[in-house]
Amino acid sequence: MRKLVLLALVGLGAQLVDGSLGMAYGVTSTTLLLAIGTNPAAASATVHLAEIGTTLVSGAAHWRFGNVDWKVVLRIGIPGAIGAFAGATFLSSLSTETAAPVMSLILLALGLYILSRFTVAGLPKAQLGKPLRKRFLTPLGLVGGFVDATGGGGWGPVGTPAILASGRLEPRKTIGSIDTSEFLVAIAASIGFFVGIGSEQINVGWVVALLAGGIIAAPIAAWLVRLVPPRVLGSAVGGVIILTNTRTLLRSDWIDAPDGVRYAVYAVIYAVWAAAVAWSVRAHLADRRAAATAAATATSGASPEPEPARV
Repeated sequence: MRKLVLLALVGLGAQLVDGSLGMAYGVTSTTLLLAIGTNPAAASATVHLAEIGTTLVSGAAHWRFGNVDWKVVLRIGIPGAIGAFAGATFLSSLSTETAAPVMSLILLALGLYILSRFTVAGLPKAQLGKPLRKRFLTPLGLVGGFVDATGGGGWGPVGTPAILASGRLEPRKTIGSIDTSEFLVAIAASIGFFVGIGSEQINVGWVVALLAGGIIAAPIAAWLVRLVPPRVLGSAVGGVIILTNTRTLLRSDWIDAPDGVRYAVYAVIYAVWAAAVAWSVRAHLADRRAAATAAATATSGASPEPEPARV
């Protein structure tokens, strides 16, 4: 019972992150599952089974509000499902000793991306442009699906910024289409894990607990995003993912670092993490002041004074 409550809290925390950032449900929940000692393949399978429910609800909501481009969903979702099935069977074939550091390495890379993305640039932005083509979406889906299954998450962090950076789809439809297509990825990955490790290693109670936590967190995330800026939250969550997976790698058979080395690395991560969060807070406050000035200028009809050059 204690573990089920803990898993529900994991699902709640992961959904709070995903609901606020539009990505990182799988990355966060898999990282936390690994931290409590879950088998890597079982952790990814548990997350993807829970995601079948969360992505179905999320996709329906996005469709209801007109945030889905169905051409994009099919063009990226089908190759994404193929990549996810391949990734799930690949991860299932690895031993636990090998799979744990492999998954942690992927999660560490995603954590570094999330930390740098939100610290330096804040929320991704895009401009409308030409339609997205198959030759762009197909390989993106294959890579995103494979990374998502082998890393226990990554569909959003891989797919969302790539489409936004292309400048060919507005942000709300990018997020809505990625969330909706993830339903196909979650189903394919789950099938792959059933084929690879069977159902005996997947605890249905864990899946339900993770899903329940996510459902509870969904409305809280909508409220939280009004209080905690996504830029700051992204920096904070990125640091958690980096620290947790670095710890796993340093203790793995691949590295087996001595205590002195591990503590030194942790100290550096803490310092960088604190600096990143501080920078994000400062940048958010500056953006808010700039927005307030622009609003006041628009209301008064006066021309804004040029800002002094930053040193």
